[in-house]
Amino acid sequence: MYKEMKYQGHTVCFHDEGKGAVLIFLHGFLESHEIWKDFSSALSGEFRIIAIDLPGHGRSDVISDTHTMELMADCVHEVLKSLSVEKCLIVGHSMGGYVALSFAGNFPEMTMGLCLFHSHALPDSEIAKTNRAKTIEIVENNRAGFITAFIPDLFSPVNIHKHKAEIRGLIKNASATSKEGIIAALKGMKNREGKMHVLARSEFPVLFIAGKDDKRIPLHDIFAMAALPDHAEVMILGNTGHMGYIEEKEKTIRRIRTFAEMSFTGNQSDDRFY
Repeated sequence: MYKEMKYQGHTVCFHDEGKGAVLIFLHGFLESHEIWKDFSSALSGEFRIIAIDLPGHGRSDVISDTHTMELMADCVHEVLKSLSVEKCLIVGHSMGGYVALSFAGNFPEMTMGLCLFHSHALPDSEIAKTNRAKTIEIVENNRAGFITAFIPDLFSPVNIHKHKAEIRGLIKNASATSKEGIIAALKGMKNREGKMHVLARSEFPVLFIAGKDDKRIPLHDIFAMAALPDHAEVMILGNTGHMGYIEEKEKTIRRIRTFAEMSFTGNQSDDRFY
């Protein structure tokens, strides 16, 4: 069911489906809750699925000229308060993972598990910050051109033709994102703090899903981060870029299901990697 609420006087929209233990799904940059449609359909028979349009994306309003990860995490928290949700497992794709880490750091008592889906806990490097600034200039001058070039590059080269229909759909949906919303997210990511301490202090299990062909997140960074939590699991996807929820949809749905079952029952293995 599609719902909305007010956060700081602005509209925030989300999809709420199913009953039981709560899974929160957070999309990435230039995405919306729509990317989780198939995940919700597959999992809502066992869990309550809440997929949120983060500020400035989907049907949610732009709230500020900079959408910090903390602001977006607080927005997620307010959505959960409005629904009387006290415990959840949170899944974040890319930018959504940055928000999920901020949420887990600020509200560890609510976090039963964390899935970083093509995401990580490091801040932007100085080179990445420079590139974000350049991207903001590009968006200011040619938002449509940026979106059209940006999205195909997120896929493994071997999957671009295979998923051309999905790429067209992503470009169409991203084109509804305002210039202000895009820039607010870029500024927030550029200025975000690292969250390695959240992983190191976590009392909840963490699942990392990574693609071998992901140009944005090197596998060695994932393995280094996975050594920090008391319980970490790593899923490496071959022939996959930054979009495993499309490139390996069925595999990742199954993996999140088993991870959620383990997280909510507390039935954890002694092994760190799977």
